[in-house]
Amino acid sequence: MTRLHVPVHLRWGDLDAFQHVNNASFVKLLEEARFRAFWLHEDPAKATPLAVFDADLRVAGEGPFYPLIAAQQAEYLAPIPYQQDPLDVRIWFGRLGGASAELKYEVWGGVGGGTLFGRASVTVVLVSPDTGRPVRMPDAMRRAWEPYVETSEAN
Repeated sequence: MTRLHVPVHLRWGDLDAFQHVNNASFVKLLEEARFRAFWLHEDPAKATPLAVFDADLRVAGEGPFYPLIAAQQAEYLAPIPYQQDPLDVRIWFGRLGGASAELKYEVWGGVGGGTLFGRASVTVVLVSPDTGRPVRMPDAMRRAWEPYVETSEAN
């Protein structure tokens, strides 16, 4: 299994009245992990292997592309309490299509990092900002993301 581990810190404001991360904040944590994984870092040595988007939403000089969420699903397995250590958001792909990708997540944390708090998946579609229509995934993106595809149903 090739999965990217993205550390994401909780903010106190992510908690609700029940003192755990609510569903809207959970989705925001996934969004934060996705941006950290996909966007090139200001310091190229710190970029993740999945980082393909530059600040202008270009991929290897092609684009720009808008990565839009077409669908999302979340499964909440345990309440996430506040913790000072970052959560370990694990990211991989279930599928790469022509213009879309199914991105999978697991959110781990707690004492010793051994609690699986939730799973999720999103379908990301690349869209042209000029036409608003889906566009094919650039070769550079496909090459970067293919090593992280897991097709097993055991995900």
